Amino acid sequence: MPDGSQSKARIAVFISGTGTNMAALLYASRLKDAAFEIVLVASNVEGAEGLTLARTEGLATFTHSHKGITREEQDAAMEAAAVEAGADYIVLAGYMRILSQGFVERWEGRMLNIHPSLLPKYKGLNTFARAIESGDSHAGSSVHIVTHELDAGEVLAQVKVAIAADDTAESLAARVKIAEHQLYPRAVADYVSRGNDPDHLYARLRELALALPETHEKTSHGSPGFRVGTVKSGKFFAHFSQMHHGSQHIAVLVKTSSMDELLALVETQPETYYKPDYYGASGWVGVILNRPGLDWDHVQDWLMRSWREVAPARLTKLHDAADMF
Repeated sequence: MPDGSQSKARIAVFISGTGTNMAALLYASRLKDAAFEIVLVASNVEGAEGLTLARTEGLATFTHSHKGITREEQDAAMEAAAVEAGADYIVLAGYMRILSQGFVERWEGRMLNIHPSLLPKYKGLNTFARAIESGDSHAGSSVHIVTHELDAGEVLAQVKVAIAADDTAESLAARVKIAEHQLYPRAVADYVSRGNDPDHLYARLRELALALPETHEKTSHGSPGFRVGTVKSGKFFAHFSQMHHGSQHIAVLVKTSSMDELLALVETQPETYYKPDYYGASGWVGVILNRPGLDWDHVQDWLMRSWREVAPARLTKLHDAADMF
């Protein structure tokens, strides 16, 4: 969770009805050290009950009916409101609309949904009746990333709810709703905090580094590093740095072509690069990972460039040849 020096993620919540999950998110956002704040509650239904609660609590609201217009036009209106509110993420909380592919792609990795089943079971509607009819011992709810395929994105968190012998779809739904109100705020908070989570950042960096040819991991000065070549004679091309020497940065350290390049990067883009203590004297630059808008393709490009600086010629030639096809 962020400390006082880290800004909260700004989320827009889309609803179509009572907005109980929106309310759970709202009140969680007002607790001490909350990771996010709600900057907009938007709906496709003018009289949605959740809008009344949002206004009562002083939140900005927006309504745009989907009737009589295309899906793309509806999505464009909702998206524009979210952008104007400064939202970093869109969180769907009972928003009963299938979204256009373009809208989903523009918010890739920044749009979450909660679905009333233990995905991948029971995508779509009537999930509780289907779970009961199948004789399942448990139903539940899942928080997932929104993709263009319905209810198919990466599942971030789930909660199980036991199915009683005399349950109906309605009685089961009521209990799952209570569980959802615990699950959704925590899952959203965990997800929007990943940019400041060293374990998450390291895992993603490790995946990219070890995907390069003939690379392996080795600790250097107490921190993870990545080398190319044999275990005995390989050379480091990247180091993971977690707030070393009093720095506030979580970063990957990579090789630049010269000290002049390192200093130019730090001077012109201080939000992205810094000169690390110890390694900086040898021309290594820190690429900051715990920053807003991190582009992993940019990180991957630096890993590749640094790898090429120290990789044996036989590997770089093979890699160049592979790139031609």
